[in-house]
Amino acid sequence: MAELVLSSVDQGVLTLTFNRPDTLNAWTDAMGRRYFDLLAEAEQDPAVRAVVVTGAGKGFCSGADFKTLTAIQTGSYDETPDPRPHHFPTTLGLPVIAAVNGACAGLGMVHALVCDLVFTAEDAKWTTAFPRRGLIAEYGLSWVLPRIMGQQRAMDLLLSGRVFTGREAYELGLVNRAVPGDGVVAEAQAYARELAGHSSPASMAVIKRQVWRDWDTTLEESAKVAFQEMLASFARPDFAEGVASFLERRPPNFPPL
Repeated sequence: MAELVLSSVDQGVLTLTFNRPDTLNAWTDAMGRRYFDLLAEAEQDPAVRAVVVTGAGKGFCSGADFKTLTAIQTGSYDETPDPRPHHFPTTLGLPVIAAVNGACAGLGMVHALVCDLVFTAEDAKWTTAFPRRGLIAEYGLSWVLPRIMGQQRAMDLLLSGRVFTGREAYELGLVNRAVPGDGVVAEAQAYARELAGHSSPASMAVIKRQVWRDWDTTLEESAKVAFQEMLASFARPDFAEGVASFLERRPPNFPPL
């Protein structure tokens, strides 16, 4: 199981690497289970402040493994799926950054976009793929895409299933950064180290929860919850440390999540 997703920690940043390069890291239940287990463990690890997710070899994740799809088609699929939803990364307090280094298709695209930020290689190939396989917008992608990039652009990618590059993904507003060459993982890790070194873990956890939850609330409801969260933040040691580090012109030393 361990070799399906590689794991390493450096300067507060956990890097998780999908490790099925011979299939462009096609998704299997076993790989997904290991990925979610490592994310859950990271949230309990005080040494981890941010997570970067990428793929080994030339792909990020090429979508569902075709052996799985064939088994579903023939009725021979008998694995017990992980009860955690595919949007599990959104439920964690840690910020999760996707570093899309190559092929990102179908279910792989879902997993890139349920990360909190997305960096991509300029020449990475993206596609929703679903309509070209006789499938539909799976696992909430029809909810996520229009909110990120607008309905008309989302319709284009979902209905056509066309291939587009990381550069176009950036131009469409789908990702945060498009990085030339093979520097996407290093750039994502550098950004994650900035979060790990300067942002309060408690603040990031609350902000992440606010942003994902507020897509379904009114401005009035959001402001009401934010006021209560603000009062709670005044009582946390992170607030005192944030002010002190600013006044003393030094890096903050925030407690773990």
